[in-house]
Amino acid sequence: MYIKQAFNYLHDWWRYAVGVLLIFIATQIGSLPFVGVAFFKVISEGGSVDQLQDEQNLMNILDSNLTLFLMLLGFAVGLLGLFFVVKYLHKQPFRTLTTSRKKTDWGRFWFGFLLIAIVTIVLTLIDYTTNPDDYVLQFEMVPFLILAVISIILIPLQTSFEEYLFRGYLMQGIGVLAKNRWLPLVITSVIFGGLHFFNPEVEKLGPVIMVYYIGTGFLLGIMTLMDEGMELALGFHAGNNLVGALLVTADWTVFQTNSIFKDISEPTAGFDILIPVLVMYPIFLALMAWRYKWTGWAEKLFGKVTPPPEPIETIETP
Repeated sequence: MYIKQAFNYLHDWWRYAVGVLLIFIATQIGSLPFVGVAFFKVISEGGSVDQLQDEQNLMNILDSNLTLFLMLLGFAVGLLGLFFVVKYLHKQPFRTLTTSRKKTDWGRFWFGFLLIAIVTIVLTLIDYTTNPDDYVLQFEMVPFLILAVISIILIPLQTSFEEYLFRGYLMQGIGVLAKNRWLPLVITSVIFGGLHFFNPEVEKLGPVIMVYYIGTGFLLGIMTLMDEGMELALGFHAGNNLVGALLVTADWTVFQTNSIFKDISEPTAGFDILIPVLVMYPIFLALMAWRYKWTGWAEKLFGKVTPPPEPIETIETP
């Protein structure tokens, strides 16, 4: 039902092609303040524009809180662009991109959020207790409070943009065009994971970390298809990124923040990369399946998506 409801609105293939282009342009416009402020900082200090070519160097030009704010701003603008694409190009209510339910179920959002937040905090504290030499307590009240305000406001916008783009817009778009469920699940999960290939974590840990990123894409996609809505995925993604930004940072991560702890250990990528994907993720799905009484796994993940004989609801203005 979640994918199928897109048939009730303007779903020509070219609309999705134009929509993706417009959303990409919006994200690029949103990134201009970051580039502009970094450029001004470098030039005012007598530096060279070449400093802006190195992404890792670019991340260290500004204060970490300012860098995080300007980075996340691009995602917020991208989310706004996606909203207008759905509303005006597809004439589709934004609610139908969120869920197949009559209204957004915020209880599901908070279940997904708290599930990953609690697990992340508990596992991090256990690791800190058992391997204290791997961490530095770097808590400073003022920088942390600034980080908290930025993170609480903008990280949910960043994660929502990614969810609405992949588990929402592209999941529905590919689904109504391919008329099945498995192809949008595979394509959106692989693209979602693939876009993380340029993160500094990949350079540090090697391509094997892509198993984690693509696996996370499949986890969020399965949540969406089985639950017939994005609420769980929205909450889970927001909880994961928000707690990660506030709790632990490292020199080799994409977000370097004024978090409570700094991981100073030398990271390695081996079998431990597979543990979240092969052990933790199935447990998360099992808990959600039990909580929300999921049934019909084969149909919801691999079934066909066919147009309704009659529109379920008329086109309405969001």
